[in-house]
Amino acid sequence: MVQYTSIQLMPKTRESLIHLKSSKHETYDELINKLMRLIPTKDDEGEYTDEFRAQLLNARIGLNEGKLVGMAEVERSLGL
Repeated sequence: MVQYTSIQLMPKTRESLIHLKSSKHETYDELINKLMRLIPTKDDEGEYTDEFRAQLLNARIGLNEGKLVGMAEVERSLGL
């Protein structure tokens, strides 16, 4: 038996999600699961914890928003 839950979204967020759906028949659950698959789950050393995956996501967002700098930028600034 499938148990559904509800989530609260701001209208602006819902509108953004609508534009990401691949079809009008795609559910928000399917869309959110596709988005979550963009976050790596493991590497050569093994599986990532959920906490680590959340940190990866936050780091990626920080890089995109210019709040963090990537390793290449650090190496360049240090002359490496």
